[in-house]
Amino acid sequence: MTNSVGTDGFEPGFAWPAGIRAAACFTFDVDAESAILATDPASAGRRSVISHQAYGPRTGVPRLLRVLDRTGIKGTFFVPGYTAARWPGVIRSIRDAGHEIAHHGYLHESVAGLSPEAEEQVLLRGLAALDAVVGVRPSGWRAPMWEASWSSAGLLKRHGFRYDSSLMDADCPYLLEAGDLAALVELPIHWSLDDWEPYVYLPDLSGSGVIASPVEVIDRWAVELDQMVVEGGLFVLTNHPFVSGRPSRAAGLEALIRRATAIDGLWIATCDEVARWVETLPLKPIADERPILPPD
Repeated sequence: MTNSVGTDGFEPGFAWPAGIRAAACFTFDVDAESAILATDPASAGRRSVISHQAYGPRTGVPRLLRVLDRTGIKGTFFVPGYTAARWPGVIRSIRDAGHEIAHHGYLHESVAGLSPEAEEQVLLRGLAALDAVVGVRPSGWRAPMWEASWSSAGLLKRHGFRYDSSLMDADCPYLLEAGDLAALVELPIHWSLDDWEPYVYLPDLSGSGVIASPVEVIDRWAVELDQMVVEGGLFVLTNHPFVSGRPSRAAGLEALIRRATAIDGLWIATCDEVARWVETLPLKPIADERPILPPD
């Protein structure tokens, strides 16, 4: 593909493929029980809580796969290793439907407070689980809880990853410096494009108890989608099967996807497809340095 005209305000050298105005990735974090167990291991004894999370692989994933099949797009599924081990048939069904499977930790553990050595062990454990269940070596990673560490980029590059999707400082993809002149593609995300915040409520665990209507949520996402196209950026939506796999929410998501497919010049792609394109561009890696606090 050849480059089209770049977008003002983006990194010098950035451009979408010819004829493309903007891009969209529909992504799914298949957290299942892991997201709760990582923060509150005692929840393993709360059967109703566990059933709330199990709705994702048991009911939500099959429904969302049907939505993606009807709309004719491919998604990216970020899968914790624990989910793959607990629900192997479900994760294989995602692979067999032709969707991308990416890395999302092992037990959905935040790596922000881990040493580089401990973070690497989590990364390797997740890789081993995905290989054992689906025979996949993922090219992408998303930090559980969107809490990357200052070591994450270098570790990912060392282990052959192409991209990360955990940071929030841009509207378009860019190259993130990963040490020793190496770089990783960054596909930015944002809390406003995550279904957890408006939909999830678990007593004592998450949410305020105010659960938004899908009509409101989809309208919010549609406004952002439309404006991201105007800006020429990358729209990355994050859904969780235990959240957006519920009937009215899945129907709303399908309507949003159909809206996206009707937009002229919008490239709907997997994260890996976007990252592969960005790798071809003459971009200078951005050094994302940890701030140094001034002395007292």
